Amino acid sequence: MKRKMDHSKIIQKFGDHYLADENTFKMGIDYRFTTPIAERFKNKIVLETCTGAGFSTLALARRAKRVITVEINRHHQDQARKNIDRAGLNDKVEFKIADILDKRLLSKLPPMDAAFLDPDWAVLRPNHIFKFINSNTQPPADKLFETIFKITHNIALILPPQIDTGEFKALPGHERQKLYLDNNHELFCLYFGELALSYGETELRINN
Repeated sequence: MKRKMDHSKIIQKFGDHYLADENTFKMGIDYRFTTPIAERFKNKIVLETCTGAGFSTLALARRAKRVITVEINRHHQDQARKNIDRAGLNDKVEFKIADILDKRLLSKLPPMDAAFLDPDWAVLRPNHIFKFINSNTQPPADKLFETIFKITHNIALILPPQIDTGEFKALPGHERQKLYLDNNHELFCLYFGELALSYGETELRINN
C-alpha cells in the first residue's frame, strides 16, 4: 500500500497543491529549477519526454508556444493531466501515451522547435552506478538523445549528478549546467543547439 504524500512537501518542491505519489515526487524536478530552464523554450513548440506527474510540463507550458509530452506510464500521465488542469494549461499541452523510442510515434510527430529530455534515473538500489554511455536510465539516456537529436538539435537533457562527465566528451558541443539547491549538486542540465547560452560548464545555484 502506497503511503499518502505530505502535501506540504509537494507545495515546497513544486509550488502548489499538485498530485504526486512517492515515485513521481522523487522523479519531479523542483520548480525553482524548471522555471529558469523553461525560459529557454519561450514561444517554441516543445517535445517533452517522460512526463511523470507533469511538473516540468507545467513550467514549459507557461513559457512555450505548445508542449507535446510523451509518457509510457498511464498512472503517471493521469496525475499529469490533473496537474495541468489544475494549473489551467490544458490548451497548451498535448499528451501522448507511448514509448518515446517507438518509431511509429516519432513518425507522426509534427515539426518540433526543441525538446526537453528527462529520463527516469530514480534508482533505489544501493551502490548503483549511473551511466550515460550504455545508459541505465529509463529510457536509456544515450539512445534517447541520439533519437531526438535527429528531430531537433535544440535539446535540454537532464542527468543525475553522479554521472562521470567524461562520458559527455563524444556529444556535440553543449552547455553543461550544474544545478545546485542549498549548495547540493542536484542535477546536470545539458543544453544543445539554440538552447545553449555558452559552451562549457555553467552553474545555477538556488538557495532557500
